[in-house]
Amino acid sequence: MTVAVHESYMQRALELARRGEGYVEPNPMVGAVVVRDGEVVGEGWHERFGGPHAEVVALQRARSAARGATLYVTLEPCCHWGKTPPCTQAILRAGIGRVIVAMLDPFPAVAGRGVAELVGAGISVEVGVLEEQARKLNAPYLKRLMRGRPWVIAKWAMSLDGKIATASGESKWISQEAARQLARQWRGKMDAVVVGIGTVERDDPHLGAPPGSPRTPMRVVLDRQLRLPLTAQLVRTARQAPVLVVHGQDVDPEKREALIRAGCECVAVPVEAGRLAVPALLDELGRRQMTNVLVEGGGQVLGSFFDAGEIDEVRVFVASMLLGGREAVVPLAGRGVAAIAQAVRLRSWQVEVVGSDVLVTGRITEM
Repeated sequence: MTVAVHESYMQRALELARRGEGYVEPNPMVGAVVVRDGEVVGEGWHERFGGPHAEVVALQRARSAARGATLYVTLEPCCHWGKTPPCTQAILRAGIGRVIVAMLDPFPAVAGRGVAELVGAGISVEVGVLEEQARKLNAPYLKRLMRGRPWVIAKWAMSLDGKIATASGESKWISQEAARQLARQWRGKMDAVVVGIGTVERDDPHLGAPPGSPRTPMRVVLDRQLRLPLTAQLVRTARQAPVLVVHGQDVDPEKREALIRAGCECVAVPVEAGRLAVPALLDELGRRQMTNVLVEGGGQVLGSFFDAGEIDEVRVFVASMLLGGREAVVPLAGRGVAAIAQAVRLRSWQVEVVGSDVLVTGRITEM
């Protein structure tokens, strides 16, 4: 087969893998396609955490046609017992003749051992077809695995002149309903949604995901001095959807205990330069096996993540309006950079129209 043919089948496997987004984390998204005599005879993807892996699903659908066929898979097959049996053993039992892998899995229990097992059993294995796309797909998984921290997506809506609120703090609504609906859908694929106490005091948000979403994100409030009122929507719904209040190490114990009694979880992190330390927060979320985190602001919170160098991806709605005002709120209200040469540039980006707004998405981090 030509390189183009291999890439077309792997592209299909990557498309299938994407269907697992929000359902499989902290596992990676994986897709698989079984091809025999130029015909797809089975395909599948990892559909949910704890469920069968993509290779197993594809092989089950291929049945006897898998014998002597080629298996395309976006990530190295596992070779260890976890929540499911080793995929390498399923591949050997099915009689697959050749395996094409997009990328090796750096997970310590795999890390090349899956490929080695297949090669040792006499199966031809090729690694690296559309590897860059596979790494981009699973960048959140790779970051958490390699750095112990979740993938951080910064989201905001701003006017054409770069303001996320007026000088008085008004921000409803800069983006229109279509954009807000899309943002709510994003929440349903996240492990956590992060805001600051200022946003809670000003807007009293719920931060929930739409019914039927793949995930119920933990709602995280950065509240250094525990100003979060017990009457806030977040607190009143804490028993329906989890709330984590992140505070400094010197707070009123009675306020903390009241929030815990209301159903919130509270955790202390160090304070640096008057702000909660973002790296310590991400370490805590990483210990909780979180893979994707959406930071919704406001400007001080987004600015603190930017200043810490902890934003991996941005999703920005730009509205066709002008707010003006020297005191109007900007999205990254931190220290910023001192020179243009220090500017953080997007490595890959795209633009699309959502309703009457423009959505700019891009990545800062590559894995």
